[in-house]
Amino acid sequence: MIARMRRYAIENELLYLFLHNRVAQLAALIAIVMIGGAVLADFIAPTDPYDLASYDLLDSLLPPSWSEGGDARFFIGTDDQGRDLLSAILYGTRLSLTVGLLSISFACVLGVSVGLTAGYLGGRFDAFVMRIADVQLSLPAILTALLIDGIARGILPQQSHDDLMIVVLTVAIGLSLWVNFARTARASTFVEKNKEYVQASEIMGMHPVRVMLVQILPNILGPIMVILTVDLAVAILLEATLSFLGVGVPPNQPSLGTLIRIGTEYLFSGEWWIVAFPSLTLIVLIVSVNVLGDFLRDALNPKLR
Repeated sequence: MIARMRRYAIENELLYLFLHNRVAQLAALIAIVMIGGAVLADFIAPTDPYDLASYDLLDSLLPPSWSEGGDARFFIGTDDQGRDLLSAILYGTRLSLTVGLLSISFACVLGVSVGLTAGYLGGRFDAFVMRIADVQLSLPAILTALLIDGIARGILPQQSHDDLMIVVLTVAIGLSLWVNFARTARASTFVEKNKEYVQASEIMGMHPVRVMLVQILPNILGPIMVILTVDLAVAILLEATLSFLGVGVPPNQPSLGTLIRIGTEYLFSGEWWIVAFPSLTLIVLIVSVNVLGDFLRDALNPKLR
């Protein structure tokens, strides 16, 4: 069995490179542990931070259990409302990952669709799409997300803000990140559409949509996957930034950005753990995802090895 797995790893170049890259393996392990903890938060978290009955204001601002004045019930302490900080981080990581995955998926589908079509059709549609992309690239992603979030808040009824905030965040972050996917898909499509297999499909009368989806798309997925991995970290950071600024998820649904914002209010009064542990969680998560993205970029591009 082991010999068969080794032989498969040698034949599969990407897996072979991964098994010989200790940094990528460590990053993958950390990412799996953090994602697993977020997914299983309902089962492994000591308390439910969304349940008001699960915490007491008398337990607020307790330090970690190993510090003086700590409580054994709260391993890394509590926040200003008496919530167990470990539970809040687990649920907050899940919320940040959910928004990040949804928004980057939306950006990927939108960007690849537009870029693939622009690269295949060319002409005025290509010029129109690229001018929009150039304009958006002149603005930082956070400003684009803030602009879209502000417009949505102005249009939607006040009473529905909290209920639709996840959707608004997903669309805002997705619309701020689609350009990288579009430009990459467009450039790769320009190369692929002039190859013989595409020209043969067109001569055989295959519909252009089928040519794009069946013939071209599978052959441009390599660079798309790299961008997907790298921009996932950007999406998570954007969600945390928006929540830190107070325009992200509702305060009663703690994300990592919300926890960090709350922690900064108590940082100079000595309650360092409220900001330290959520910040460390966010940093480790983003770094591990970025390392995996860098590994994929190097592995899929022989010129970078």
